[in-house]
Amino acid sequence: MWWAVAAVALGGMAIAVQAPINAALGRGLGAPVPAAAVSFGVGFLVLLVVSVVQGKGGAYLRLSSVPVWTLAGGFLGAWYVFVTVWGVSSLGVVTLVAALVFGQMAAALVIDATGSLGMTVREITPTRIAAGMVLGGLVLSRL
Repeated sequence: MWWAVAAVALGGMAIAVQAPINAALGRGLGAPVPAAAVSFGVGFLVLLVVSVVQGKGGAYLRLSSVPVWTLAGGFLGAWYVFVTVWGVSSLGVVTLVAALVFGQMAAALVIDATGSLGMTVREITPTRIAAGMVLGGLVLSRL
């Protein structure tokens, strides 16, 4: 389990680094939406190559059989990349990441409590709510 936590923590570090890189791309291109599109395009190419190298390229042939709502992840990912490109310059990296984590925690608590999107229902405990103290960090990041 700790390897998974470490890998996800590295993913979180990548998010913090990705935001200013994408913002620089947006400045270079003169607009945040094209920068987000280029970022997604590069990510798409990387994942396409990795999936083919892993021998999983055939999975794309099953795309027509998945529920349409599962494609919303691409829209949500695009929104995420756009708001980081757009928001990091005015908020700074710490406040941007704190706001992202706060939003993630709030949505995660609702998803866990309701079991929506096919997830297992998980009890919302005082300890789990305390993890939501990210909001305090977000407020403090602006002082």
